[in-house]
Amino acid sequence: MGLPRAVLLRRIDRELRDCREYLGSEFEFDPDKAEFPIRIDMHMSNVLAHSAPGQIVTEHDFFIVLTEDYGFKKPEVRWKSKIFHPNIMDPEDGGYVCTKMLNEWEFNTRLPAFLKSLCFLVSNPNPMSPFGTESCMAAAKYFADYDSKFVGKVEYGSD
Repeated sequence: MGLPRAVLLRRIDRELRDCREYLGSEFEFDPDKAEFPIRIDMHMSNVLAHSAPGQIVTEHDFFIVLTEDYGFKKPEVRWKSKIFHPNIMDPEDGGYVCTKMLNEWEFNTRLPAFLKSLCFLVSNPNPMSPFGTESCMAAAKYFADYDSKFVGKVEYGSD
C-alpha cells in the first residue's frame, strides 16, 4: 500500500521540479492528469560513456517509470539511446538499467539523488557485475581490459 494519491503526486511533482533543475532539461508531468504507472522521458547531458568500444558519447536519453508504490519502491529505468555498458542494456535488448547498483532505495530517497547515482553509474561502468546480454558481456570484457580506468567525471547538473 502506497501513499495517498494526492500526497504521492505532490511528492512526485516536487521531485521532478528538482530533477529538471539538476538535469537542465524539460520533461512533461501534469499531476492533475497523471495516471499510474507514470512514464517520464528524460535527457542527460555532459555525462561521458561509450556508444561502442572507443566511441565516447555525452548525451543520453532514457525514461523512468513511477508506480503507485513510488516511495516504497524505486523507479524503473529504461535506456533509449545507444550505449556500450556492462550494467545498462542496449535499447535493442530492452534498455534495462541495473538499478540494484544504484543507491540503496529507502522511502526518503528522492529522484534527484537517484538520478545522481544513475549519472555516476553511466560514467563508471562496473565490469564485475554485467547483465547477461551479449553487448553487456562484451562491454564488461572491454572495461575490465581497459588500460586506464574509464572515469567520465564531468560537471553535470547542480547539487
